[in-house]
Amino acid sequence: MKVLKFGGTSVGSIESILEVKKIVEAQQEPVIVVVSALGGITDQLYHVSNLAANGDPTYIDAMQAIVKRHIDVVNGVVPAEKRTQVTTTITDLLEELTNIMKGIFLLQDLTQKITDSIVSYGERASSTIVGQVIDNAVTYDSRKFIKTVPQFTKHIVDFHTTNTLIKQQFANEQKVVVCGGFISSDTRTNVVTNLGRGGSDYTAAILAAALKADVLEIWTDVDGFMTADPRIISNTYVIDKLSFIEAMELCNFGAKVIYPPTIYPAYHKNIPIRIKNTFNPSAPGTYISNDRTTDTVKAIKGISSINDTCLITVQGLGMVGVIGVNYRIFKALAKNGISVFLVSQAASENNTSFAVKNSDADLAVKALDEEFAREIELGEMNRAVAERDLATVAIVGENMKRIPGIAGKLFGTLGRNGINVIACAQGASETNISFVTDLKSLRKALNVIHDSFFLSDYQVLNVFLTGTGTVGGSLLDQIRQQQPKLMAKKGLKLNVVGIANAEKALFTREGIDLETYKEEIEAKGKPTSPQLLRDEILGMNIFNSVFVDCTASPEVATIYKDLLSNNVSVVAANKIAASSEYENYAELKSIASKRGIKFLFETNVGAGLPIMNTINNLINSGDRILKMEAVLSGTLNYIFNTLSAENTLSKTIRMAKEAGYSEPDPRIDLSGKDVIRKLIILSREAGYRVEQSDVECNLFIPEKYFKGSLEDFWNTIGEMDAQFEQHRQRLETEHKRLRFVATMEEGKCSVGLQEVDQRHPLYDLEGSNNILMITTERYNDYPMIIKGYGAGASVTAAGVFADIISIANIR
Repeated sequence: MKVLKFGGTSVGSIESILEVKKIVEAQQEPVIVVVSALGGITDQLYHVSNLAANGDPTYIDAMQAIVKRHIDVVNGVVPAEKRTQVTTTITDLLEELTNIMKGIFLLQDLTQKITDSIVSYGERASSTIVGQVIDNAVTYDSRKFIKTVPQFTKHIVDFHTTNTLIKQQFANEQKVVVCGGFISSDTRTNVVTNLGRGGSDYTAAILAAALKADVLEIWTDVDGFMTADPRIISNTYVIDKLSFIEAMELCNFGAKVIYPPTIYPAYHKNIPIRIKNTFNPSAPGTYISNDRTTDTVKAIKGISSINDTCLITVQGLGMVGVIGVNYRIFKALAKNGISVFLVSQAASENNTSFAVKNSDADLAVKALDEEFAREIELGEMNRAVAERDLATVAIVGENMKRIPGIAGKLFGTLGRNGINVIACAQGASETNISFVTDLKSLRKALNVIHDSFFLSDYQVLNVFLTGTGTVGGSLLDQIRQQQPKLMAKKGLKLNVVGIANAEKALFTREGIDLETYKEEIEAKGKPTSPQLLRDEILGMNIFNSVFVDCTASPEVATIYKDLLSNNVSVVAANKIAASSEYENYAELKSIASKRGIKFLFETNVGAGLPIMNTINNLINSGDRILKMEAVLSGTLNYIFNTLSAENTLSKTIRMAKEAGYSEPDPRIDLSGKDVIRKLIILSREAGYRVEQSDVECNLFIPEKYFKGSLEDFWNTIGEMDAQFEQHRQRLETEHKRLRFVATMEEGKCSVGLQEVDQRHPLYDLEGSNNILMITTERYNDYPMIIKGYGAGASVTAAGVFADIISIANIR
């Protein structure tokens, strides 16, 4: 024998009730069908009764709407030969309810006893309808055999009486029995009561346990227990198997699939529960039993949360070593009917914190202050403190006890994403690790835990990018091309959630289509600014996030600190921040280090060359960098390599700009400012405290060419052609070449034009390539040399891409 429970959505419409009929009539064994009220009716009954109690005459229209809906359902599902009889029954039933509402309206009084009676009409009506739709079904009134006794403000099942009555009622086995869930009656007075919101599940479990059913099936509108709330996390999936303990933990901490008390009767009698979808009956659902799974890959089964949390703290030095303080705390709460769902106590015993619903907070504080009034007066204890509007998150899985480091990984992951843990609790069974955080961090916490604990089939890195010019545009194209490969081979989803160009910015948590991002920004983007970028990114509060700066904007660089301080990693092609005042550079590095995130700027020097990583590896391994010589401007190297009798200085400068090697204003490159910034960054990464003002600069272009407009520059730079041609010819006869060299030796920095002969490593540097020679205590007689492309959109973008991948920490 089976017990099948169908929730409100399963009996919420004509189509869904006909689906229930099909499911039930396909069963090969006797079944008991437990139904909820038609979807939404219970809420409507509460609403109408409140309208009537407040003297609002619109209750009449609302009540008529309830009557009409039931009659419409009867006309849509009940066979023609039964329709008149069922319509009469439902009309009479709802006429009783209408008269009760009239009385409430006249008296403008609504007691709990009357409310319990009113909401029972939903299940009484739905069970009557469904019982007449299913062939050969009989309908029983659950109030006759589900009995309760009062406890505080709730009705608790009287299992001794209930089980006896159930066995009597179901002594003669029927093919199909239909009864309403949720509704019950008082053992002593026979007054109508109920089992609480969600109580239809509980009714089904009570029947299953009393009658020793083979299985309890909960039919709802989802395919089963999900790994997390799909309204918050997009890539959740159905958990195929759960133990009773795991299911109970998930339900107690907010999973809405089944009503928490449902599990105990089934667990007690070892009756498996299967969660099924009325609207997708072929789906296997979730199977809950005493069997324990041995999945060693996924230590946790699921995540659930309660967003209605208040943390109450009782604190005082007078608690230390005193026997019975916790007894008094929880006795006072129990006397007032307050349920506690998380407890956290310091080992020093000077404080105890526990979580309750926000609605219970005031009563809890009052009860505790009364209980400890004497200790508070003597100064031995403080008044109870309530911290409201928090959220509780639980990770659940019986396999956690077999895998060390789960708690460490959990709190490390939360910390790196800037999620503050206010209180936490873990039992010795290690089935559940729970923590309390602020409500605004709930979405982020759930996503990062789901992503980090292999509940997701892939890891997500959320990317914000500003600057869609040559480098940024190339980077977005590379990400677009690599997205499928990274998903398939590395389990990494690069989710670009924000893009900004010089005029507009677009943000979307679901991710931006990189095929059409230009059109989307133009159509949906908002006017951009560094402040907008900062506010939008921090406002989204999204997990595993990285900000990518492909601009050269000093203003954009000013928001790095706020982003890093809120646990957003930063990847910068922009050299401004790393070459700014040393204090600012050091602060950004320090914030990233303390928060366990990354501030990366590999492409600040050498485009895609692995320069920063190499320097960091040398330093971290204990080596000391003594000297660096480098050609760091791909633009200048291109110019000096391209100079010839046919290509004058002014012509090669223009060629460099047209090839995309130089800045839009090539004077930035010619002034050596770019090289100075790069040298400063290298020197700092090598461990030296230097400022741009410390660099000795020997320019090869007179100062006058850097004044005036860019147009003035193009009109006059040709004046230098003859001088450079003469210089070039002399070098050609001496077998030498010009190189703009940056040098750092023991912290002393300089940049300037040098003549190098054929024996020098800088001589054969081609095109726009860069080269760096590093002399260290270990690499002394023979310096380490890094050489390759030092400019160009695609290689720079590739370097930025590599930094992004390193944040994802995949190999």
